[in-house]
Amino acid sequence: MTTNNSSNQFSASDGKKLPPSSQAEIDQALAVLSAHKDNWATTDIPRRLALLNQIKQDVHKVERRWVDAGNAVRSSVPGTLVEGEEWSSISSTYRFIHFLIRALQDIERFGKPRIPGKVTTRPNGQVVAQVIPHDWKEQIFLAGFRAEVWMDPSVSLEAGGIPQASFYRRQDRKGQVCAVLGAGNVSALIPGDSLYKLFVEGEVVALKMNPVNEYLGPIFEEAFTALIKPGYLQILYGDTQEGRYLCNHPAVDNVHMTGSNHTFEAIIFGPGAEGQQRKRARQPIFTKPFTAELGNISPVIVVPGPWTDKDIKNWSERLGTWLNNNSGHNCLTPRMLIQMKNWDRREELNQGIADFLAGVKTRKAYYPGSFELHKQFVEAHPNARQWGSPQDSHLPWTFIPDVDSTNEDDICFKREPFMSLFSETALEADNVIEFISNAVEFANEKMWGTLVATIAVHPASMKDPQIAAAVDRAIADLRYGSIVINYWGGIAYYLATTPWGGHPNTDIYDVQSGIGFVNNLLMFDRPQKSVVHVPFNLRRDPTLVNIPNNHLYYAQLARFNHNPTIVNLLKLLWTILTLSSKPKIL
Repeated sequence: MTTNNSSNQFSASDGKKLPPSSQAEIDQALAVLSAHKDNWATTDIPRRLALLNQIKQDVHKVERRWVDAGNAVRSSVPGTLVEGEEWSSISSTYRFIHFLIRALQDIERFGKPRIPGKVTTRPNGQVVAQVIPHDWKEQIFLAGFRAEVWMDPSVSLEAGGIPQASFYRRQDRKGQVCAVLGAGNVSALIPGDSLYKLFVEGEVVALKMNPVNEYLGPIFEEAFTALIKPGYLQILYGDTQEGRYLCNHPAVDNVHMTGSNHTFEAIIFGPGAEGQQRKRARQPIFTKPFTAELGNISPVIVVPGPWTDKDIKNWSERLGTWLNNNSGHNCLTPRMLIQMKNWDRREELNQGIADFLAGVKTRKAYYPGSFELHKQFVEAHPNARQWGSPQDSHLPWTFIPDVDSTNEDDICFKREPFMSLFSETALEADNVIEFISNAVEFANEKMWGTLVATIAVHPASMKDPQIAAAVDRAIADLRYGSIVINYWGGIAYYLATTPWGGHPNTDIYDVQSGIGFVNNLLMFDRPQKSVVHVPFNLRRDPTLVNIPNNHLYYAQLARFNHNPTIVNLLKLLWTILTLSSKPKIL
């Protein structure tokens, strides 16, 4: 069962608020979970596999409603990029389920998930596992892509190999109840976080929907009924009051959330000035285990090199597209370009981004607080460049160039602009090697967040051994949970076998992008960071906002991830070929 079954009378698009779960309903949901947590902890793998296969089919039944609900809330019409983004969330959910199934099958046969690529040791002894491509189909679909997981330095191959799947190695498994505070921005995060806690960490889940996307609750109640009926998952509704009651309930053993660091700190230390005083005094009032993914001011370090006019154009389109995604309401949206001040193509890249955004339609700024936050950034930077003729509830595309890198307290370095805005700063350097080193130090020490960083580097530059070595040092030294070479952070989340979360050097007193990892479907016990390598210029990129009808790509990607047959792979490749050969002027 789940609470608020009567809420199904509310359609996802009728604009009515779903009633918050009462304390009695929360009590009842937690009683159900507590009664079944030990049963779930000891459920065998064949039963878990059967549940995942059933969920995959049940998600398929609600696909259209899921997509239509997203269109309605974002004031979009079918057949647009917004529809594509909802299909992307469905696709990510299928991919998550697919790799969970493979991992569990491996555990049943071999005792732990098999690592598909090489396991190597870096010169300093750090262990690295290659996790993408996972099979020959990915070698075709993700041609040129490579992903690694770098382990915590404490991991040694001499001590029995990489530790994995610790929950499944335990002889005496005890159940636990995890309260998951669902994300409000991207629908894929909600099933992803819940399934991770259930199938990787072995905990039953009380999922509280975020008020921003609670409209998806009734849809998820149907999609995940296979977990709800036996008492392994319960879905709840409400805002701060209900979340506080849930987290502090004695039946809840631990908490996971995706959201704001302000919400995290309010739970740990209490709200307002008193909470901040407790934080400074290191006196938390909430001491249960708490994992979280909390956002980021995601940097893009642009390595100077022999960029051509075509390269400038391609990267302007990429960066503009990544800002466009979900109206900029993503924790992994590129927020700060870091360039070398005297690079002769710096201004051309800035202008290319400006020219591209000037032709892109504005989108609904649906996330609470977007307008006030935009106002704060623009007031701090009157030189901000803005484009578009926003309708009601829209914000313009906004770019703040040449932010003073010596002003450490600038809002662009200290606060995540969770809306359609990003910035650029430039660092002094005598050469490229020095610039890379300075950029890494700047990103680590001056910018808020530890979630994901991008390095854009031309392949010709990487042929220089000194630059290649500097990039390798940058990957090692950047204190971010994911490092992506030549693409945006979204790929590190989508791949699913790459752990996703803030760098593990933080704690509750300086939480930044969070504590702990999700995804991580090869179930590494002690990952440090994910590293994803992508070609500098993709031959075909159907994700660009100026590709007509690219929602068809995302829909076909969902078909492939739901059922990764050769036929669906060929259909996906054909879609990529035909769509991305027809860019349009917006």
